[in-house]
Amino acid sequence: MVQVVIDTANHIAGYAAKAARVKVVAAYPITPQTTIVEKIAEFVEGDKMDAEYLHVESEHSAMAACIGAAAAGVRTFTATSSHGLALMHEALHWASASRLPIVMAIVNRAMGAPWCIWSDFSDSLSQRDTGWIQFYCADNQEVFDTIIQAYRLCEDAQVFLPSMVCL
Repeated sequence: MVQVVIDTANHIAGYAAKAARVKVVAAYPITPQTTIVEKIAEFVEGDKMDAEYLHVESEHSAMAACIGAAAAGVRTFTATSSHGLALMHEALHWASASRLPIVMAIVNRAMGAPWCIWSDFSDSLSQRDTGWIQFYCADNQEVFDTIIQAYRLCEDAQVFLPSMVCL
């Protein structure tokens, strides 16, 4: 029997992290990504996902937590957007240089000052040279499939790199 789930791409990203059996989720809310980590928080609190949910104090801390967990061999996940991704910039280099298989969902949003919530790729494309594999998804099914496949690819002994799944 096939289960059909009709939901937002953000919630689908949460379902994908659950299906991928992620064990550490480092979360800091930022629009429009917040509902991804909220959905994962519901799964963890409702005992539907066996993971440690770390509500950290910034996006930089979220990446630092993922780096520590991945270095210990634990499957990690986080999500961010726009200025939150920019705040992670320094740590992104650490993750790729350490060849850690972290998967991060990016809900693409403009970097325009002072505040812009329009859909735009300037946030993820500005991280192009950080050593992360970047996947761009066109629909909810691609979001789900790509997050799961990203773990398979990133954890491959010949790859061992982190990836951004952009939606």
